[in-house]
Amino acid sequence: MELLLETNTGVNMAMKFRTLRRHLREGIKNIFRNGWMSFASIAAVTMTLILVGAFLAIILNLNQIAQKIESDVVVKVLIDMTADEEEIRELGVAIQGMTEVDEISFMSSDDELENLKESMGEGRAWELFEQDNPLYHSYVVQTIIPQDAEKVAKQIETFDNVHQVNYGQDVVEPLFQFNDYARNIGLVIIVGLVLTAIFLISNTIKLTIMARGTEIGIMKLVGAKNSFIRWPFFIEGMFLGIFGSIIPITFIMTGYYFLYTRVSGQTKFAFIELLPFHPFAWQLSLIVLAIGTFIGMWGSVMSIRKFLKV
Repeated sequence: MELLLETNTGVNMAMKFRTLRRHLREGIKNIFRNGWMSFASIAAVTMTLILVGAFLAIILNLNQIAQKIESDVVVKVLIDMTADEEEIRELGVAIQGMTEVDEISFMSSDDELENLKESMGEGRAWELFEQDNPLYHSYVVQTIIPQDAEKVAKQIETFDNVHQVNYGQDVVEPLFQFNDYARNIGLVIIVGLVLTAIFLISNTIKLTIMARGTEIGIMKLVGAKNSFIRWPFFIEGMFLGIFGSIIPITFIMTGYYFLYTRVSGQTKFAFIELLPFHPFAWQLSLIVLAIGTFIGMWGSVMSIRKFLKV
């Protein structure tokens, strides 16, 4: 009995393997059989994925730059000059106790003066400031989430012994809005391009199916399952998507390497820092390959579905 079960299992596995090999052979044959239509589909996927890859690279690097700028957003609390050491310490404890605050650091007026001298250069004029320093002691506050800077600043303004609170509101708020708009617009464009490519692939495979409508009808009449009919077209669409990904991946790898080596370390702005070529370019290439494969498979599924309703 056990020997019979093992034999049946072996036979089933062999049949499944032969069926899979048949589906692969038919799917690849369909690509060459349709000639120019397959070429048109691959070209459409290629152009779409070049645009998708370029937009993804731009959006992800803009996001990287935005996150770097956001991470530098701090709330600066100028302490009232009349506050004594105990009151300054109590203010620091109150700020540190806020749930939105990540960390704080104390800057004395002498520290502030040294920073000012370093940024503006040495000179005899600083001697007057050293004798009578007009600068305030301050706390530099880093929030857990950069977007909470405004909320934290307004709350700290209500604390005792606070002279003034600054967080660069004229720059920070427009920056956050721009980041949100850029991400949303980029996402909409990418989704639109992917849907366009799916439509083109779907129409191409649909023409193939219409040309073989009689054959599909006969297969249905003799009892062929939908899955048996669907798989060759499914594989055809998958390979169309994969072939359409080759040029975009090459374009991404070459173009991003050239851009990264030219821009990295060459800009005067510290916050403009591109994502490193490795592993970003490889990850982006895998994403493009996955999108291309998905476009091809989904396009074939959408095109053949109604032809199987016999």
